Amino acid sequence: MADDTSRTLPSAAAPRYRALWLVLLAAAGTFALTMGARQSMGLFLGPINTHTGLGLASISLAFAFGQLCWGFTQPLAGIVADRYGPGRVLVVGVLLVSLGTVLIPQMTSTGGLIFAIGVLAAGGAGMAGPSVLMAATTRLVAPARRGLATGVVNAGGSFGQFVFAPVAQAITSASGWMVAVQTLGVLTLLALPAAWALRGVPRPAPAAGSAPAQTTRQAISAALADRSFRLLAAGFFVCGFHVAFLATHLPGVVASCGLSPQVGAWALAMLGLFNIVGSVAIGWAMGFQNGRWPMKKLLVGIYVVRAVAVLVFVLAPKTPTVMLVFAAVMGLTFLSTVPPTAGLVARFFGPAHMATLFGLVMVTHQIGGFLGAWLGGKAFEASGSYDWIWYADILLAVGAALLHLPIVEKRPAAVAA
Repeated sequence: MADDTSRTLPSAAAPRYRALWLVLLAAAGTFALTMGARQSMGLFLGPINTHTGLGLASISLAFAFGQLCWGFTQPLAGIVADRYGPGRVLVVGVLLVSLGTVLIPQMTSTGGLIFAIGVLAAGGAGMAGPSVLMAATTRLVAPARRGLATGVVNAGGSFGQFVFAPVAQAITSASGWMVAVQTLGVLTLLALPAAWALRGVPRPAPAAGSAPAQTTRQAISAALADRSFRLLAAGFFVCGFHVAFLATHLPGVVASCGLSPQVGAWALAMLGLFNIVGSVAIGWAMGFQNGRWPMKKLLVGIYVVRAVAVLVFVLAPKTPTVMLVFAAVMGLTFLSTVPPTAGLVARFFGPAHMATLFGLVMVTHQIGGFLGAWLGGKAFEASGSYDWIWYADILLAVGAALLHLPIVEKRPAAVAA
């Protein structure tokens, strides 16, 4: 009998194991294509300004609205995905990203750019964003492996940025920025099969003998009343400020230092490449020795590294090597905040309303993103440099590190599971 059992268990487990990796790869692939297109848009800030004559601040405002819409879309998409499954939500999101991106060259007013970049493309990216994708994978993974799983999905978005930025720059050099933008829009449609593959991700079943399931409203009320959740959301605001400023204005920073556009494209690519390393590494660290490294301390470390990296960059000479090394260091921390933040939300409240609650945290992230994208343009127009934004970056990073220290990470086993 023992021999029969040993022979049947692996074959029974194999389909489940393959299904898990199918979900991980589908989620990572969807994030790679939508995030790759979205995070490469900073390359076109200058060309759009030249084409429209609207001014850097006005165009930055369109990008800033994109940050805001990306955030506010996610809890709404999360509510639908928690109730009906993620597949259809993701498919609609991918279609909107493609449509909004393709329309960008046709828009010559601030309102038109806000509609294409800030509503269609960003809203679609929010529907196909991390709150829905992380929730889809979290539901299928044991708590001890959630960190690595979310790290894999997060790395997908970074891989997309690493690939799309130099491709977009190459197409721009060969055929112009309009062709490059519209090509990115068409390429995002490759995510449709992966998004549809996630339609079968089930809702988590309540444990035997557990209390009646919370409604969405009850779950949101419980989260907002939780001090640790509020601190986590406040820290994520700072992450959004950093990420949006870099994604939108790093090519402009490179240009202001007298370096070539190719350096700007490769700086964005380095952000993406090293964020793959950072995302997977932080996922591994979350599961190291059954989570012996507290997630809040990992977040503290990430923000401290950001503060030090920006300070060193401000003081260093602005050469291509310095720019690429800085992009690599920031890439290690760029979106590596996402797995531990998602992990803490799951630990606080469980997976049942994960997409909704992580979507709420993403709202604060994107409010920060709105300010990072918009104020970057305003600061440059006012002073001719980005120095004041770098100083704000340092102070905000230190503040975020301090905000995470009081978070209470340990929760009752029934909730943490």
